Amino acid sequence: MNFQQFPTTGSKRLLSLDFMRGFIMVFLALESTGLYEHLFFPTRGTWSQKLVLQFFHHPWNGLRFWDLIQPGFMYLAGVSMALSLQKQATETVPLIKSFKKILIRCGLLFFFGVLDYAVGPRGLLLDFSDVLTQLSFTLLLAFLIFRWNATAQIAVCFGLLLLREILYRFTNVPGFDQPFTNQHNFGNYMELVLVKRINPEGWVSINCIPTAVHTIAGALTGKLLAKGNQNIKPILVWAFG
Repeated sequence: MNFQQFPTTGSKRLLSLDFMRGFIMVFLALESTGLYEHLFFPTRGTWSQKLVLQFFHHPWNGLRFWDLIQPGFMYLAGVSMALSLQKQATETVPLIKSFKKILIRCGLLFFFGVLDYAVGPRGLLLDFSDVLTQLSFTLLLAFLIFRWNATAQIAVCFGLLLLREILYRFTNVPGFDQPFTNQHNFGNYMELVLVKRINPEGWVSINCIPTAVHTIAGALTGKLLAKGNQNIKPILVWAFG
């Protein structure tokens, strides 16, 4: 099937984007039902367990299919934002109105991201590592630099990745000076500062810094798609990056 932009009733939809968003949401919905856990134990010791294992995050150093879900989610959010902003531009929506709209959206994402983990078995908890909370930061940043040229936006992406490396490698906080060791890196230290505890699985709030690159890359791709650019090479470079 050829997923491209087709006219629908009263509007035009980028069907490939709708498909990918639905694809990711189905996997997330299945995860929330506990399906992957139910499949894991009955398949123990069989070849199929290796397949089921792909639907769990890798414990620390490594990559599985499930580790691509959040980056894909962030990337598609950037594409959607770009298409929305391009549409607003054709309708001559004032920039300040677009800014207020994105602020409200990011505020709601932050609120529901915090609320998602706020109530736990041990009482009220504060957590900024939820994907919605992360998205509230990445979307706002992608919006603020959306009108910059592609070279400048790519430079920001490299700067964010470099900032992350510097923070992890050179801050040397006592007890948290091992950049590639769970529970002993700078991200874990910032969890103590921000929420007063460390996630045992290693999720950290400042992951919003490198994952902002995914949303910015999506916004750049959205720009190309909105302009009808058929040169697939830059899109593939950003998607695989």
